[in-house]
Amino acid sequence: MKNIMKIMLALLTSVSLISSASAGELSVSGSAKATYNIVSGGHNTTSKGIGITNEIDFGASGELDNGYTWNYQVQMDPGAQTTAGSGAIDDTRLELTSPFGTIGVYVSEGGLDTDNKNSQSVYGRPTDIGVTSGIADTYDIGGFSNIQYHLPSGLLPFSTTAKAAYATGQDGTYNSGNAAGTTNDGYGSAAEQYQITVTPVDGLVIAADYYRESGAGYAANPVIQEAESGSLGATYTYGDASFGISRSLKAPLILGSSATASVISNNSAAGGNLSSVRQWTTNKMSAAYNVSENLSVSFEREKSNQEVIANAAEYDYKGQAVQVAYTMGGMTLALSRASHDNVSYTDSNDTDQTLFAMSMAF
Repeated sequence: MKNIMKIMLALLTSVSLISSASAGELSVSGSAKATYNIVSGGHNTTSKGIGITNEIDFGASGELDNGYTWNYQVQMDPGAQTTAGSGAIDDTRLELTSPFGTIGVYVSEGGLDTDNKNSQSVYGRPTDIGVTSGIADTYDIGGFSNIQYHLPSGLLPFSTTAKAAYATGQDGTYNSGNAAGTTNDGYGSAAEQYQITVTPVDGLVIAADYYRESGAGYAANPVIQEAESGSLGATYTYGDASFGISRSLKAPLILGSSATASVISNNSAAGGNLSSVRQWTTNKMSAAYNVSENLSVSFEREKSNQEVIANAAEYDYKGQAVQVAYTMGGMTLALSRASHDNVSYTDSNDTDQTLFAMSMAF
């Protein structure tokens, strides 16, 4: 991390020596989506839902006198207004790219987790299409304000890319310039994440990431287990077929119940910890096939196991979905049929879902 920070400092210093830049270019892109969502069974008591989602990205880019390029993006997302301090502004980034790599500053953006990037579902993952599944996805630094360094493309063989990110505080709200840091609440004062992607042969992409938090704990509640997670996955494309697979581990922050507590009791959850779970292990697999230029079908399954601290029954969550998508220009019509077993890792809490969606890209 020290070497990465030195590289970032060198890049920032080089920017300060540049006297002028060419005028930037503005761009607007986004999507609008209407859905009809039917969820039934288990502990679910909701009615049929109709909704519209829209996200608009405003971007600006340009080139400096020495050939360095910069990119700025801010997203207008009406759904972000439910997050304190964000209004309708979400996912902001400012990046500078040079022969030495890319340095970027991100607010609620720049996620490096890879456990979900291998999904081949033609509409969306079973756990990300309007059902509260309770699955324990891995941690992602994109939820915090963070700074990143990316190795320059073409530097390593096999189209290898490497990225490193550091968050100086666990602040997930939208911050404007000159924002002050957050108060350390004892649950972690910093986070870091690393990602590497390799293409060893045509059609095969292997990706991995690792995340950890630090600076947690109190004098009366020492850290027994730090919050960390990691994933390893791959995608493979062969003709009109594509496949994706990933395995991830997630360990939550666990604090001791007293200043002298140094181990986790297997008989009961430690009084000071933040989770009754010691670890989650999740496996995901998916496949898709392009039936024609416009029609695609897919299947995806996500299965997750939680290891509880106390000696108690453990129930695995399983979600799966079959999806069909038909694209006409910028419009996509999609149908998803999904099932979820043991939602939130609760025995017999099973639900079914049928979802219709119409998406417009612009």
